This record gives sequence, C-alpha cells and structure tokens, in this order.
Amino acid sequence: MKKPLIILTGPTAAGKTKLSIELAKSVKGEIISADSMQVYKHMDIGSAKIKADEMQGIKHYLVDILEPTQDFNIVLFQQYAKQAVSDIYEKGRIPIIVGGTGFYIQSVLYDIDFQESEEDTALRAELEQLAQDRGAEHLHDILRDCDPKAAQEIHANNVKRVIRAIEFYRHTGRRISDHNAAERQKTSAYDSRYFVLTDRRERLYENIDRRVDMMIDEGLVDEVKHLMDMGCRRDSTAMQGLGYKEIVSYLSGEITLDEAVYIIKRDTRHFAKRQLTWFRRERDVIWIEKDRFAYDDEKMLNYMKKMSADVLHLS
Repeated sequence: MKKPLIILTGPTAAGKTKLSIELAKSVKGEIISADSMQVYKHMDIGSAKIKADEMQGIKHYLVDILEPTQDFNIVLFQQYAKQAVSDIYEKGRIPIIVGGTGFYIQSVLYDIDFQESEEDTALRAELEQLAQDRGAEHLHDILRDCDPKAAQEIHANNVKRVIRAIEFYRHTGRRISDHNAAERQKTSAYDSRYFVLTDRRERLYENIDRRVDMMIDEGLVDEVKHLMDMGCRRDSTAMQGLGYKEIVSYLSGEITLDEAVYIIKRDTRHFAKRQLTWFRRERDVIWIEKDRFAYDDEKMLNYMKKMSADVLHLS
C-alpha cells in the first residue's frame, strides 16, 4: 500500500504558511518546506521564512539547514525531502510538503530519476566561462538550439540550470526536457492529495506588493549586506532568489533602492503567474480558491480534511 502524503502549494503570497500550520495540527502532520531559499540560514526576510513562534510547535524540515555559501539544487532537495518523509513516517505522523516550487514537489511526488550524468568539470568550466564572456542570453541560445522546450521552461538568468541542461544533452544525446517529461508521466509514489491554494489575481498582486514593502521595512537591505559580508557572491545560489539579487544590484550602485523595490514587485508578480501556469498543468490537483470559501480558513481546512479523509483514514 502506498503511504499518505499531503501537498499544500500555490503561488507566492497566497497564504500557505498559516493554513499549513492549522492543517498539520489537525492531522498530526509535520511540514517539509519546498522552498529553494528557506533552506539557508541567515536568509529570513527575503525568503519570507516562517518564524519560530509561527510554527506553533509543528516540526519543520528543510528550513535553516545550509549556510548561504553552500550550493543547493533539486537533486539535493529530493534527497533531503525523502529522508524527511521517512523520518515523519517513523513517528507515525503525516508528511505535508508546503511551498511554491512545483518542480521540487514533483521530484518527491513522482520520485523522479534525475539521472545525474557524470560530471564533466572541463565542460562545465567552459560553459560557465562562456556565460561570463558572452552573457547568459548567449548560453540560453545554445540551449535553445539543442533543446527548445527546456529553453522555454528555464529562464536565461538561471545559468546553473541552463548549464545542466546543456551538459545532459552533450553527455547523453537526449534532451533533458524529454527525460523530465517521461518522468512526469509516472504515477504518484504516494497515496497523495495535492492542494493548490490561490486567490484572485488582483488580490495576489496586492499581497505581493504589501509583502515586499514589509520586507524592506523589516531590514532586507541589511540582511543582504550581512550575507555579502559573510562571503556570498552575486553568482552564488543563495543570491539568485527574488529580492536578493535586486538588493545586491542596489548595494553595488547599479540601481536605486526604489528601482530595486519596483523590480522585486514586478518580477515576483511574474513569478506568481508562472507558478499558476505550472500548477494548471499538473495532474490530480485540488484547487482551493480562497474567494469561493469566503476567505474563511476554517472552511478551507475542513474541505482539505474532507478531501483527504480516505488517505488519512479519518472518520
């Protein structure tokens, strides 16, 4: 028999954190964070990391586990998350994956085989140098030539993923987009319920703008300064997160703070839009549209419990 797994995801600023705590309390669950920035220590404000008092005693995994100078990727996420799932089952509790990174969620839900190709240090160094000399867009053009679908899915600024996709093609002769598409056709490795929390677009965008203003008020600029003082470079994985790279540009004198804030808000709205597009393509998704529940958390919680009753053996 497949074991139970609950997923609560959705676009940024939809309100996943608060609802996830109530869900975990009501089903004896523990939470695994599916967020590429919250894994890092010292990165609290820009990642909208849950605070200790907000956890209400619910154990969280994959939060504050790495130094910001360390690398992190989907393969590492999958390894850590699967271990966390196993640990939660050992306690007789229910794992709840919470976060907005759809590919991370897929990696666990379908137990995707990433088939890491043998590392070719010379090729990677060559591609990294090419990105430095001729720019990320040039590297993205190379990917578009060998794997147009991957180029559509991977943003040009995500140089590490672009390089990995080119490497995969050079080593295997296969497109990474084809490989990933085949992996996505797998059925769930768990008896799962996949909830997507969302809201009307104008409300989401208002929440995003409000959140960014709050991050600035809470000290995002000082947080980024501290990270740079710790040795985080502009091209480090940790600094690629929304809100961080823009403040680095401000601190480097390339743009004003007002311009940085504008870009963060704009790009976060674009990110939320891409997240929704991703979740609409997913299978077996249960949408929780907040306006249809009159923004009543208790109604949403009861609906999730009802839809999960057979998985969780609730009476």
